[in-house]
Amino acid sequence: MQYIITGATGHLGRQITNQMLKRVAATDLILAVHTPAKAIDFANAGLTVRAIDYQNLASLTTAFAGGDILIYVASLTYDRVSRIRELENVIAAAETAGVQSVVAMSFFADQTNNPFTMAPFYAYLPTRLAGSKLKYAVMRNALYADPLIPYLPELIARKHLIYPVGDQALSFISQADSAEAFATVATTPALRDHGRHFLLSQPNAFTMPELGAIMTQVTGHPIGYAPVTTAEFAQIYAAEGDGAELASMYQAGARGLLNQPSHDFTAITGHAPTTMADFLTAGWRQTQI
Repeated sequence: MQYIITGATGHLGRQITNQMLKRVAATDLILAVHTPAKAIDFANAGLTVRAIDYQNLASLTTAFAGGDILIYVASLTYDRVSRIRELENVIAAAETAGVQSVVAMSFFADQTNNPFTMAPFYAYLPTRLAGSKLKYAVMRNALYADPLIPYLPELIARKHLIYPVGDQALSFISQADSAEAFATVATTPALRDHGRHFLLSQPNAFTMPELGAIMTQVTGHPIGYAPVTTAEFAQIYAAEGDGAELASMYQAGARGLLNQPSHDFTAITGHAPTTMADFLTAGWRQTQI
């Protein structure tokens, strides 16, 4: 069985690849990446690395040749039209190349009333897969907990979380836990091949005062909650290039649309995900070394 992993040089893709290496031989993995030079460590370890351009159907078809199972990690873009064109190319290439099944990365901000910039793409993805010739599973990630670690120094300086979500709770999952679930589903036909949708989340969601209390305990610095407006949040992070998009996501959070705790991770893997307290504690300690 040959497994193709797209986006294998990104944060989640690398962790999925490492999880797959615990389950299958290096010679069973094909990494389809935009910049092969970033995957030189994997190539040196015996993995096949192929270049792709998501907007070039021929490059995808060539890269997917000989593959049986595709783990589709989407590109990092807030251009909805580009991302939908990418998905169409991925599905067309997979069908042409004879891929049997797709394990597709998704996001839980996919409701039809969700104001998040990319919600239309995530709402479209499962219905598009359902209309394809492929077997599939959809992996709906909650918010990644990982960005909270490098955010802690800023929060310590601010003394407050500022997410504009009011009294609503947010659900999280670590990328390491997400990657373990991806690899388990990809190598388990009963989970992979029946059009199932999985929500990868810790079993508890957190209001911002609750999250701040955990951060306070972990860092030893007081971190409360003083929300800004959605417009203010977009302006604060405009220089980073995604302020408006992130603001739209937290606008969804303020409507209660990102409060979706789930036990799917435990059902997939047989054990509970890392708790928020344990995740932040381990990450914070690494920053202090």
